Amino acid sequence: MDMWAYHHQVRIDFSRPGKPTDNGHVETFNGSLRDECLNVHWFESLAEAKAIVEAWRRDYNEVRPHSALMDLAPAEFVRQARVWRPIEGLVNAEN
Repeated sequence: MDMWAYHHQVRIDFSRPGKPTDNGHVETFNGSLRDECLNVHWFESLAEAKAIVEAWRRDYNEVRPHSALMDLAPAEFVRQARVWRPIEGLVNAEN
C-alpha cells in the first residue's frame, strides 16, 4: 500500500490509536456497516458477501435518509447540492 500511495502521490494519514473521535464520520459508517450488514448475515461465499454488501451500500447511499444530510439520502443530497451550488470548475470557466 505504501508503494501504491507513493506512486500515486497519495499521503496516508492514520487516526491516532485509541482515538476514534479523530474521524467520527468513518467510525459511524463502520458501526452502521457492522451492525446492519456484517453482523446479521452469514456469508457462504465471497460472491454472496459481495452481493449483500453491495445491496447494503446502495441502500445506504441511494435510499436511506441521513439526519446529517437534512434527512436526505446521500445521492439525493448531492443532486440537490449541484442544483443550488454549481461545481467550482464550471463557475470559474464561465468568468
